[in-house]
Formats: sequence, structure tokens, C-alpha cells
Amino acid sequence: MPGGRLTQKDRQQIALGLADNLPYAEIARRLERPTSTITREVMRNGGPTGYRADLAHRATERRTARRRPAAAQGVRPADLPHGRDPVAVAEYEEQFTTVMMQSGLTKMMARVMVSLLIADTGSLTAAELVQRLQVSPASVSKSIAFLESQALVRRERDERRRERYVVDEDLWYQSMIASVRSLTQQVELARQGVGVLGPGTPAAVRLENVARFLDFVAESLARAAEQARDILSTKAEAASDEPASDEPTSDEPTADDTGS
Repeated sequence: MPGGRLTQKDRQQIALGLADNLPYAEIARRLERPTSTITREVMRNGGPTGYRADLAHRATERRTARRRPAAAQGVRPADLPHGRDPVAVAEYEEQFTTVMMQSGLTKMMARVMVSLLIADTGSLTAAELVQRLQVSPASVSKSIAFLESQALVRRERDERRRERYVVDEDLWYQSMIASVRSLTQQVELARQGVGVLGPGTPAAVRLENVARFLDFVAESLARAAEQARDILSTKAEAASDEPASDEPTSDEPTADDTGS
């Protein structure tokens, strides 16, 4: 597949493809580009309904122009912990954000969620999110409120009484259980419809099949979530109980055994 940046002509072809409701993979095939390239291009420039070729091209030119002075002066990106490559991290964060948007989150909600997920602490304050994402406090607050309503984020106070937003392993379990509750409600509503519409009627039969399917999925999801939490917590406890590598094991002689 050809390399290099997308040209203005490429972006016009992307816009035409979106107007024809073509999937990203088909647009990518026609341009002989990776599907991920088309996905990132569209999602960073207004999404499938707001993409405009000229605006996207000008935005790219502005981003390129902002990077050139720093590169010319030999200015390096800010150092990241653990020797991480800032460029690689930025690209990964962008890809992760795109995937989260495809799952239904808005761009800002996805950016907040990804920021929390890739933070070593697993938590950030509102001020830290504002600084990291260069957005308004109101944007962060709105995103957190939605993520919290979906059991994807929880709040806690740190030693300085600051409110922190947290993602951790238990939160994913709680999110799965919230999904199970939602599915269970849909099962109950579907079965209620069977009585309203009349058992044996085409609509009632359809609703009963929906209820049976969702009931099975909910039960399976709840069981899987419980098993995953039990197994992973057991492994974590076992790992924490292992002796440190510099401590002698029962088979190694100690100073008393050797008489030294």
C-alpha cells in the first residue's frame, strides 16, 4: 500500500465515499490505504456525518505547521515516564479514542476515558484532565457524569481532599453487572409485551424469542464476570504472597546453617 500523507484529492474521495455510505474498508480499498488510516482521518475531522475534505485538509496543514518550528529548533517532546516514546503513545491514544467512539462514546467522553485508562495511577483530577486534554472544566465534568452513570468511572477523595476520577479492575466488574441489570430489564419488558400483544401472535412470538436470547446472554455475562473476578483476584493474591527474589527459600542455606 502506498505510504505518505493523505492528499487533498484523497480526502475528496473519502468525502464522496462517505456520501455514498461506503464502509471505511471499501474507501480504504479504493485509495489503496489501510482501513485504520481512513478511520482515524474521518474520526479526527468531524466523523462520518461531519467530515469535509477541504476543512480536513486545512486542519492537517495547521497541525503540520505547528510541529515544524519545534522540529527545526530541535525541541523534543516532553519526556514520559518509563522511557516511553511520546509519539508512539500519542498515536496509540488516538487509535484507542477512535475505537471508543465507534462503541458509542462522544469524542470528549472517549478522550477522558482513554486518559484515565493509560494513566499509571489509574486516576486523574478534573484539573489534570483539563490540562492534559486542553479543554474546559465543563467538558470534563459533562463527560465524567456520563461515564459515571455507565459505571465506567468512580469518584474518590485523595489525601488533599481533591476529587479524583478512577478506573480499576473492580470498576469493569461493576460495569458488566450494570449491563446485566439492563439486559434483565429488557427481558422483563419483552415478556410483558407478550401478554399485552397476545400470546401466539407474530409480534408476541418475536418478543418471546428476544426475551429468551437476552436472558441467556445476561445469565452468561453475569457468570463470566463473577468467574473472572474470582480467578483474577486469586491470582493477584497468590502473586502478592510470593517471597521477594532476594529472600532465601526453604532449600537455600541461611547464614545460621553455614555457621557464618
